[in-house]
Amino acid sequence: MSIKAIAKPASSLLSPNDHALVLIDHQSQMAFNTKSIDVTNLRANTGILAHAARGFKVPTIISTISKDTFAGPLFDEITEAFPDAEVTDRTTSNAWEDENFIKRINAVGKNRLVMAGLWTSVCCNGPVVSALEQGFEVYVVTDACGDCTLEAHERAVERMIQAGARPITSLTYLLELQRDWARTETYDVTTGISMKFGGAFGIGIQYVKTMFGAHDAK
Repeated sequence: MSIKAIAKPASSLLSPNDHALVLIDHQSQMAFNTKSIDVTNLRANTGILAHAARGFKVPTIISTISKDTFAGPLFDEITEAFPDAEVTDRTTSNAWEDENFIKRINAVGKNRLVMAGLWTSVCCNGPVVSALEQGFEVYVVTDACGDCTLEAHERAVERMIQAGARPITSLTYLLELQRDWARTETYDVTTGISMKFGGAFGIGIQYVKTMFGAHDAK
């Protein structure tokens, strides 16, 4: 018997109302020795996440480690998107061991989490594998993470995948939330973020809008 396709998205695809975004330790000191990704690209990818979450009204938890005494300020790309956000500062390298951080996770009440952090092997890996063990569904935005070496980043990503995490990228996240260009209420949000942070894809959108006057899904 042949299978009949239906026009329905997979349940594993992300939607704005089915998850929380968790951004961990995107701070100056942590970026100094990040070698697995160019820091300019890392900041742009983090900007896509933060601005997408704001534009699509995704609950967002932002956490830092020793902000005033060690790791320094958050990336501007995050504070620009969330200038008045509550930021949970910690001493634990694994955010999942911090009681205040866990209170925020529980307050959001989402079983599906999208996570990114610096460094991949510490700030991201720790909470991801901890959340998975406690039954959460976790997506890791791998290009909004970075580490001291490419090997450290790759081994951490492999470890999280082996534990059950689903890897995605920042632009995938944005476009998965939009998913349908006929959703006019977030069309400008999506194209605006893409033009600002989306590299060649964003330049292409800017070109089409400028040269051909494209302004909607048609």
